[in-house]
Amino acid sequence: MARRPFVAGNWKMNGTLTDARELMAGLRNAVEPGMPVDVAVCTPFTLLYPMGKELDGTDIKLGAQNCYFEKKGAFTGEISPGMLSAANCTYVIIGHSERRYVLGETGDLLRAKVKSCLEEGLSVIYCVGELLDERDAGKTTDVVGRQLAESLSDDLDHARLTIAYEPVWAIGTGRTATPDQAQEVHAFIRERMGGLFGADAGAAMRIQYGGSVKPGNAAELMACPDVDGALVGGASLVAEDFAGIIRAAAATA
Repeated sequence: MARRPFVAGNWKMNGTLTDARELMAGLRNAVEPGMPVDVAVCTPFTLLYPMGKELDGTDIKLGAQNCYFEKKGAFTGEISPGMLSAANCTYVIIGHSERRYVLGETGDLLRAKVKSCLEEGLSVIYCVGELLDERDAGKTTDVVGRQLAESLSDDLDHARLTIAYEPVWAIGTGRTATPDQAQEVHAFIRERMGGLFGADAGAAMRIQYGGSVKPGNAAELMACPDVDGALVGGASLVAEDFAGIIRAAAATA
């Protein structure tokens, strides 16, 4: 089944308004309109409104890096799904490894976030991935399978769900999973999604790879049959690097 490639940039905790406008200007110039690939940039909360305006008239969609599950209330410092919708967000990242392992988010919390965001009408990029010692111990599929099972259920609107496989040992380290390693886990994820949502839904679901993706390795990774794009960290902060990854994804369409 043909799946439209999807590349999203996760800016993490980077970018003043001046930085962001310069980056967006470069990205608009580098990404050709009408390319056969979906593109999003996931900015810090402080940049959502201005970057939404910067993206007007482009094919690039806006995303957030996190969200709380409650609609409103006394939750100081949190942002609701409705607030993201009002800021013209299309996408939201849930379950990034830095939220899990640095900030201690649990599977139960992530389940509530995924459900709430999908109910609001946002499209969710749900992240999974193993630590280095878990990979070395041969527990990759155990960990990834658990992360999928603890936060996803068969009553979700799976048509707006993307899975991002991000081996934690490859995020920001310069190390990247080999194409064979990435394909093995992506195929496992697709099989699990087929078991949860049905074979057709599993075949149609997009699964991104994330973890030190760069223009130099993007084409090889995205040539894998079950890799449908990338969730890009550091390289998304350099317009030409991000554009090179987008072009590599488009070439697989």
